[in-house]
Amino acid sequence: MISSVTFLSVLKPSITSTNFITGKKVTEDIIALSKSLGKVPALTQDYPGFIANRVLMPMINEAIGSLHEGVAGVEEIDTIMKLGMAHPMGPLQLADFIGLDVCLAILRVLHDGFGNPKYAPCPLLVNMVTAGDLGVKSGRGFYDYGHGTKDLVVAPGFAKN
Repeated sequence: MISSVTFLSVLKPSITSTNFITGKKVTEDIIALSKSLGKVPALTQDYPGFIANRVLMPMINEAIGSLHEGVAGVEEIDTIMKLGMAHPMGPLQLADFIGLDVCLAILRVLHDGFGNPKYAPCPLLVNMVTAGDLGVKSGRGFYDYGHGTKDLVVAPGFAKN
């Protein structure tokens, strides 16, 4: 039996998870170790693409596509997902925290690996990464992080007039 185990922190939620691809004995050992560390293991089938990336990246990409098409603005997209879906932060803010270059790299791997157009990166994401707007780490993504406060300020290119 080959499995993939993902575990997340119970005490301190995080936007990161750890994945292991293992055989039966190692899977059992990792599950026991995870529980002893206060983690919650989630066992999945061995299949290309970790569950978190397969679900999260298309959502982030769709949010970026909706912004790109003018369906809604940065604040509106994030507010709807926070309030309407009970997410702690919106997908555009989350993409900024993950790193837009990381999101792009993951989408490219999924798109190349599966050949499914749902993983094709939105042109806006590609353009932002090419321009060096990588999110928090570069000081600008969908939000501007160079103003010295913790307040979310929509990046100038996306601010409504």
